[in-house]
Amino acid sequence: MFVRVVFPALYAILLVCLPAQAQQREPFSVEHLVRLQRVTGPALSPDGRTVVFTVRDTDMEANRGLQDLWIVSLEDKNSPPRRLTTHPEQDHSPQWSQDGKYIYFLSTRSGSSQVWRIPSSGGEAQQVTDLPLDVGSFRLAPNGTRIALTIDVYPDCETLRCSSERLEMKATSPQTGMTFDRLFVRHWDTWKDGRVSQLFVADIENGRAGEPVSVSASLDADVPSKPFGDSSEYAFSPDSTKLAFTARIKGASEPWSTNFDIYEVNIDGSDLRNLTQDNPAWDMQPVYSPDGQYLAWRATKRPGFESDRFHIVLLDRTTGERRALTDDWDRSVSTIQFSKDGRSLYTTADHFGQHPLWSIDIKSGKPTMLTGPGRVESFSVGDKEIVYTLASLKSPAELYAVSPRTGQIRELPKLNAERLAKLALGEPEQFTFVGANGETVYGYVMRPANFDPNRRYPVAFIVHGGPQVSFGNAWSYRWNPQTYAGAGYASVFIDFHGSPGYGQAFTDSISGDWGGKPLEDLQTGLAVALEKFPWLDGQRICALGASFGGYMINWIAGNWPEPFKCLVNHAGIFDSRFMGYTTEELWFTEWEHGGTPFEVPENYEKYNPANHVSKWRVPMLVIHGLRDYRVPYSQGIATFTALQRRGIPSRLVIFPDENHWVLKPANSIQWHREVEAWLDRWTGQGDE
Repeated sequence: MFVRVVFPALYAILLVCLPAQAQQREPFSVEHLVRLQRVTGPALSPDGRTVVFTVRDTDMEANRGLQDLWIVSLEDKNSPPRRLTTHPEQDHSPQWSQDGKYIYFLSTRSGSSQVWRIPSSGGEAQQVTDLPLDVGSFRLAPNGTRIALTIDVYPDCETLRCSSERLEMKATSPQTGMTFDRLFVRHWDTWKDGRVSQLFVADIENGRAGEPVSVSASLDADVPSKPFGDSSEYAFSPDSTKLAFTARIKGASEPWSTNFDIYEVNIDGSDLRNLTQDNPAWDMQPVYSPDGQYLAWRATKRPGFESDRFHIVLLDRTTGERRALTDDWDRSVSTIQFSKDGRSLYTTADHFGQHPLWSIDIKSGKPTMLTGPGRVESFSVGDKEIVYTLASLKSPAELYAVSPRTGQIRELPKLNAERLAKLALGEPEQFTFVGANGETVYGYVMRPANFDPNRRYPVAFIVHGGPQVSFGNAWSYRWNPQTYAGAGYASVFIDFHGSPGYGQAFTDSISGDWGGKPLEDLQTGLAVALEKFPWLDGQRICALGASFGGYMINWIAGNWPEPFKCLVNHAGIFDSRFMGYTTEELWFTEWEHGGTPFEVPENYEKYNPANHVSKWRVPMLVIHGLRDYRVPYSQGIATFTALQRRGIPSRLVIFPDENHWVLKPANSIQWHREVEAWLDRWTGQGDE
């Protein structure tokens, strides 16, 4: 301090003489990204004093993630988080016993996915279920006497052993042909094999589960839904005598139907009732109020539209009266939970590039925002506080707590703070502009790591997928602007028309107009960013995108190539019309294009990138996973073929073991290095 104040010139000389690594922190990279600890699924103890959560670490040698349970006190601020389980297999999805003495969880430590429990004070884990098939998810009954389980079974098998033996026979049979009589034949990354997920109930005695009984076997439906359904799709009534769950009947229309319903059933499987038969659209995620008076769920109104606004429906179980609680709130709600006193519902919703936690008053339906900037990814409700995970553009998810009564927010110990403090991160800034239809559009710019305002930086112009998702103030392990910041790039990303969080009309506006308003927003947003931030080098820009973003890269190639030195297309649509015949969830393409490809072929051709290949000229990197059944890999092959036949510099990267996303740690590193090398090559960044 003395030298710095009295001898500023000498201090400057010393600073110049220091090694570069002493002056600047190491830039954030994909190697850092894959090694971060991933915090998910907090669960508050019944007394509200302790939270248990799942932490995923990365085993680079085994090329996989490892999940363990961690625990932290909410009362003792000097008590750091500690591991509750340590095992080379996967421990996750914790739930507390009613008395708080045990924590139940899913684990593969026995060789299959089963329910285990461990004393909350620590000790040895005990196996609760020992079934011949994997347990997909579970919920404990409020009274602790039984457990709900979801298991994949062959519907014509009367026992779990029958399904297990049939799987073993298939695995050893020399015959490999698969036969189908209806769609789906494959979904996300898995071929259908005739099994369905059913909801079971088993009694628990002395920490051991008895023989489970299916309560959904009479329905031709997956409970929970596939491929991403979980325990949020079913719930015990407070008296533990009933289960409410979400289901969509398969039949012939499953791939083009979003008609999910809420069913209620006794725990012995009797008196199965469809509570939402009058709504042909989506009803999902039922939750009971603590006193059992109400059942709430999320619902949409337009059949076939997966991105319709989800509002909350409230059913009075005593009177049978139901009402749309949030019909007047122009936001689409995500996960919902009741407050402990039953007077409020808590939820999350996109909101101008953020994804905060909200409280909804049961009587009036009035929403109140409880958290600020960032993305609330999950939460658990207690009597006094709500514990939640919050991520942002500068941090992966970490634990926080908020008091709904006072609004006070406090940070809980962070697992990644120390390692991130040693690294140079980019600084994000949100901006707005007037986009298509004269409406306000939001975007972000991310400064490069170790930013120098006197330099001009090449630009990674990232186009989000979905398309009805928001690329806002959140952390991603696949498309993270911080990896580009660490590689010396500024990044710009726009929440173009179609993104949620700006009103449902804004979200609706992309349907039937994929190449219209979104492209206009991207063009205007980039121009505004270049003018507003003079350190962006407008002569060195590459555009990148995945899924719909990959589609947009192909559309840009034929309709807006001028500003770009290179393009990167991950899992993008090349031929819109053929996509309508080869994707699995047909409701998506049929809603977006106003019908089937044979009914309205002109709609599929209106913004079809395949029709503009003759105008392609910008070098493109194409990436695809062979297990991608959402946008089948043939679309990527077609893109690369078109580039090669046009004589355009291009490169194809195929991942045989990845789906629509690149998930394995080693593959993630390879993906990022391929992308960064492509950008470096065409922007000259590698020559600096």
